[in-house]
Amino acid sequence: MKTLLRLKSSLQESVQDMLNGQMKMEAHSSSQYLAMSAWCHEQGLIETGEYFKKQAEEERTHMLKIYDYLIDMGGRALSPDVTDIQNDFTDLKAILEQYLEMEIGITESFNKMTDACIKAKDFQTVKFFEWFLTEQMEEEDAARRTLEIYELIGTELDGLFKIDHQIGKLKE
Repeated sequence: MKTLLRLKSSLQESVQDMLNGQMKMEAHSSSQYLAMSAWCHEQGLIETGEYFKKQAEEERTHMLKIYDYLIDMGGRALSPDVTDIQNDFTDLKAILEQYLEMEIGITESFNKMTDACIKAKDFQTVKFFEWFLTEQMEEEDAARRTLEIYELIGTELDGLFKIDHQIGKLKE
């Protein structure tokens, strides 16, 4: 039963659905980054493992930021199911490529949601998305940088050790 406080919301149902979908995407990313972290730790890539552990924490924080917005606006936040997490990877390069693809996907999602909210004249949610859009520029840049580090150093001799060390410095 809805209380009087939850009877009305300025959020359209379609916006609530998009926000709940984005929470699911953020939760999935958090879990996927944690799996990447675990794989890196298993391979002795401790710094990169810690990097992805921090990424997992950030994605969870993003999910909760959306959760809080839904609640504050009188909407309905749904706890997302997280499935289809990949736990096995061929190598570090595959992880770094997947990392960039995931961040680009999140950016595309926020762009689509922002466009939909502009069309729906939901300017409060558009304003809320501004922080995420700026954050995504930083996230994509960081993901690209990890691949640049991998390509610049290479895996010959002690290359993976150097790559691990450099990636670890990115979240300092």
